[in-house]
Amino acid sequence: MEITQEEIALLQEKAKKVRRLIIQMLAKAKSGHPGGSLSSTDLLVALFYGGVLRHNPKDPKWPDRDRFHMSKGHCCPLWYAVLAEQGYFSVDALWTLRKLGSLLQGHPDVRTPGVEVSSGSLGQGLSVSLGMALAARVDHKDYRVYCLMGDGEIQEGNIWEAAMAVAHYKCDNITAILDYNGFQIDGCIKEVMSIEPLVDKWRSFGWHTIEINGHDILEILKAYDEAKKIKSKPSIIIAHTIKGKGVSFMENVVDFHGRAPTEKEAEIALKELE
Repeated sequence: MEITQEEIALLQEKAKKVRRLIIQMLAKAKSGHPGGSLSSTDLLVALFYGGVLRHNPKDPKWPDRDRFHMSKGHCCPLWYAVLAEQGYFSVDALWTLRKLGSLLQGHPDVRTPGVEVSSGSLGQGLSVSLGMALAARVDHKDYRVYCLMGDGEIQEGNIWEAAMAVAHYKCDNITAILDYNGFQIDGCIKEVMSIEPLVDKWRSFGWHTIEINGHDILEILKAYDEAKKIKSKPSIIIAHTIKGKGVSFMENVVDFHGRAPTEKEAEIALKELE
């Protein structure tokens, strides 16, 4: 995989713009989840803008598209910002986040262009992704499935049932992405319910495991490329991230898991993201 420093810089600037949109829409809605949206931003920007995901904003139901599923659905402000920037719908729609009748609800909904399956009930996304991957096999399609999960989410038992099943069926067309920012709504992951030793667990379930810095664009792109080359087993990218990345007063602060910034906080955050 060849990528220039100029291309990396462009993706970093795109990530900064997406973070600004997240702050703006949450402040306007006065509701939502900034922490995990900001920590996952670089992962999604690399996926959608880095030439990884095969998709077509003008034809969201293109049969040969790759599938992306946001299992941690509460972080959909990030996804909405990326989809709007990609042209799935107008950027103006972002300012209707969480409003009655809006296309952009507090968790992803199938009415939203670019959304494959409604999500947000934590722990179910990897099972949904397995269904998509097996459908590709049945239909003789070569599309890939990407599933973004949260670290608190993988405390759910259904994730591990799915992990076992995905490996059993040798679904090498699945790439799971774990946003490992260390916090969940109740506090620090290691204090609420430790998920370590994480790499050993996924490997023992039969997964090819890649551990990266989830804010290093080059590392992220290399991980996606590596996952595509793995045969006869699924891959998971364990991305170490910072909750609230990019906004100093939100970083590693559990309160911003599910609290939107105030108008004043948003103003400060946007200055930091200039």
